[in-house]
Amino acid sequence: MFAVFKRARKAALTAAAAVSAIALTACDPVSLGSGPTINTSKPVPVALLVPRGSAQQGDSVLAQSLENAARMAIADLQGVQIDLRVYDTAGSPEVASGAAQQALKDGARIILGPVYAEAANAAGIAARQRGVNVLAFSNNPAIAGGNVFILGPTFDNTARRLTGFASRNGKRNILIVGGNDAAGIAGRTAIQRAASQTGANIAGSVGYELSQQGVINAIPAIRNESHQADAVFLTSTTAGALPLLAQLLPEAGVDPAEKQYIGLTRWDIPAQTLALPGVQGGWFAMPDQGKVQQFSARYQASYGGSPHSIGSLAYDGIAAIGALVAAGKSDALTGTALTQGAGFQGAGGIFRLLPDGTNDRGLAVATIQEQKVVIIDPAPSSFTGAGF
Repeated sequence: MFAVFKRARKAALTAAAAVSAIALTACDPVSLGSGPTINTSKPVPVALLVPRGSAQQGDSVLAQSLENAARMAIADLQGVQIDLRVYDTAGSPEVASGAAQQALKDGARIILGPVYAEAANAAGIAARQRGVNVLAFSNNPAIAGGNVFILGPTFDNTARRLTGFASRNGKRNILIVGGNDAAGIAGRTAIQRAASQTGANIAGSVGYELSQQGVINAIPAIRNESHQADAVFLTSTTAGALPLLAQLLPEAGVDPAEKQYIGLTRWDIPAQTLALPGVQGGWFAMPDQGKVQQFSARYQASYGGSPHSIGSLAYDGIAAIGALVAAGKSDALTGTALTQGAGFQGAGGIFRLLPDGTNDRGLAVATIQEQKVVIIDPAPSSFTGAGF
């Protein structure tokens, strides 16, 4: 367990450094109406920036999965032609900036990718000079805004879904429990923001140092604070503090049968997490699993393997572009068009891009019963459905 925390702390420090650097260079806000005009009767030039060439293990597989998913989406479009051109970024901000500039010289009217936040930020700055929008595969809201939209799932989206569901089901007084690392602080902030939007009340917040002893030391404070709450919202992951918290909190008298446990991250991955006593009856959010499984099966049939866990984001990007171009309007790729409220149908269900550059995804609320995942509130099929 301690080794896991050491790895998590190293990752958190890296993430914190990345966020600091991004904050210094993020794109300034621009008008949502900005964006290039297009001729919808001809193939629309779309650039796809992928991390091929990176020294990081797995990036070549990710790059290929993104390209495969994008081409699968293009094949699904009806009456829309996409001229997809793929550019390698090596996972580097400098290379990504150069790739974006080359894509613009080649006529790209919109850019999909890159994956990593700093690379996406660099591509966004390069594209902004030409008034071109970027749909990045990052989930880091620090780079969102102006001409950069992030497609990755965000803490804010998940927190809104879960605090809204909790509030509607009588669990309005929420105690937040999270690590004192970059991810934990970001999660805590997202839950606080979501509570103010959904009618929930933050009854308290307890942090812990990212170590086994740090979690153990926080247990008495969590127990004391929980007296004022009817739900305990945990920001930790299954690879971090969640297994230890799921063991120690019930032992300390924070009974999951009396205090609703809620998770900001997926509790069904890996599958062995489902056997933890403390997660039984807990709530967490996940994409529309029917849509996810359908996408995975089609990908498997087309390419002979499973898609990367974020490969579907490229499918979503093409699906959004295709839906807008199909309307036949020359301003289909402006910020105003991209943020239309009805949203789009993606590989994991509905999603929409928000004016601040982040996104909303239609999520289901799940629980764990007898070590199995059970959906207790399905993902909405439109943005007028439950959870919105």
